[in-house]
Amino acid sequence: MSSTYDQEIEELLALYQRQREGAAETRRRINETTGTATAPRQTVKVTVNAVGDVTGIEFPTGAFRRLTPKELSEALLTTIAEARRDALEQVARMTDLQLPSGANAASLLRGEGDPTALLPESPGMPDEVRDYIDTGLNPGGIRG
Repeated sequence: MSSTYDQEIEELLALYQRQREGAAETRRRINETTGTATAPRQTVKVTVNAVGDVTGIEFPTGAFRRLTPKELSEALLTTIAEARRDALEQVARMTDLQLPSGANAASLLRGEGDPTALLPESPGMPDEVRDYIDTGLNPGGIRG
């Protein structure tokens, strides 16, 4: 016969499994994320992946031919930065829902803030479950 504690532990394990599956789905979606930006006058269009690696550079028009090398370089660098911001914001929107209240995924992804400050040292659980985990005893001193 299973105890209430065994049932609670089973529920916690099932919750953990659902969270793990959700994390795997989020990772898949992040891996598919791309950010794109186009420079003014469509001189250059840049695509990056979720971590900001450039995966494509296009010149949609011949406008780039009228730019000096310095102007083209600046257009590329600016457009790459914009594409990276786009990808970062998409990833942040995907992960904000899974973060504790008050956490901002975009700031964490930019390296701002302490991610360990978002979670307590110990996971929250009813005192009875904590006692059961710590001692293996149910209330009344019966071993589980």
